[in-house]
Amino acid sequence: MTSALLLALCAPVASAQAQATPPAAQTSVSPALMKVLEGASSLTPLKAVIVSRQREVLGERGLGGHSPAESANIKSASKSVISALVGIAIDKGVLTGVDQPIAPILKAELPAAPDPRIHKITIGNLLSMQAGLDRMSGPNYGRWVSSRNWVRTALAADFVDEPGGDMLYSTGSSHLLSAALSRVTGRSTLSLAREWLGPVEGFEIQAWDRDPQGIYLGGNQMAMSTRSLLAFGELYLNGGKNRAGAQIVSPDWIAQSWTPRTNSRFSGDSYGYGWFTREIGGSTVHLAWGFGGQMLYLVPELDLAVAMTSDESGPSARTGYRDDLHALMAQIIGAVREG
Repeated sequence: MTSALLLALCAPVASAQAQATPPAAQTSVSPALMKVLEGASSLTPLKAVIVSRQREVLGERGLGGHSPAESANIKSASKSVISALVGIAIDKGVLTGVDQPIAPILKAELPAAPDPRIHKITIGNLLSMQAGLDRMSGPNYGRWVSSRNWVRTALAADFVDEPGGDMLYSTGSSHLLSAALSRVTGRSTLSLAREWLGPVEGFEIQAWDRDPQGIYLGGNQMAMSTRSLLAFGELYLNGGKNRAGAQIVSPDWIAQSWTPRTNSRFSGDSYGYGWFTREIGGSTVHLAWGFGGQMLYLVPELDLAVAMTSDESGPSARTGYRDDLHALMAQIIGAVREG
C-alpha cells in the first residue's frame, strides 16, 4: 500500500491540530557532512535524510522533489513507536510488565481449543519477536490482512517454535500489542500515542491504518514526516525526556529496549524490544527499520540521530538498498567525527 493510499484511507485519523511542519533549526553544515548529503542523491529511492546531534540539526535534504516535512509511510519503523507505548503503559501501571501473559488480555479472541503454549506468550515475547507463533509477515502478510479478524488470525497461527525461542519477525506480534493496549485502556492506540507522545516536540502521527475491528495496526502502515521520525529518535537519545525536560519514556525502558534478546536470521542484527542493533562505522547503532528503507539510526556514543525515508514500493533488503543506507550512515558517522 502506498503512502498516498494510506493517507486517503486514514484521513479521518489525522490530528485536528496537524499543521505544516516548520523548517528545522539547522546549524552550519560541515564540508564533510555536506559532501555526504550531496552524494546521497545517488540513492534514487531515498526521499529525505536528516542528521542531528545533541538535538541540533546538522543537515537535512529532500531528494527527488521530496521534503523532510512531507508525510511518509514509515512501515515497520513504527514497531519502535509501539514499543515506546508499551513501555509507557508499564510505567503507568496499565500493564504489569514484560512478563505479563497476553492470553488473559485477549481471551475473547483466542481459538476455541488453543495450543496450551499460547498461555506462555508474554508481552516481552511479542516485543522481541519470540512468541513462537508462525509469522504474519513476509509470505503470510497478505493473507493475514485479508482476514476478517487480524487479532484472532494471529493468535490462531500454528506454533513453529516455543515462546521465548528464536526470533520470528512478525507484524502479527506487534499488532497483538496494539490490541492489548486498546483492551486494557479502553482507548485506541492512536489516542494513547497522541496523549503519551504528544508532548514530544515535532512528533506527530498523521495517519494510521486500522484492522476490521478498528484496532490500529501495530507495527505497519503509519504515516509521519521524516522530521517527526527524527523527533522520536531524539527523545530516546535524550534519556526519554522531551526538550522541555518532561520524562516521556523512562531511561530503564530505553535500556531494556536496546538490550539484545535475539538475532535476526535475515540480517544477523541483534533485536531488543522493537529495536535492532548493529555496528556501523565503528559505532554501536540502534535502529528502527521499515520496508523500503524507512530508517531511524541512533548512535548514543555521538548523541547522533539520523532519519531517512524512502519510496516504500519496493523491498530494501533483497535489493541491497538497505545496505546502501547502512553505508550512507557509516559515511555520516565518519563526517560527524571529522567535524
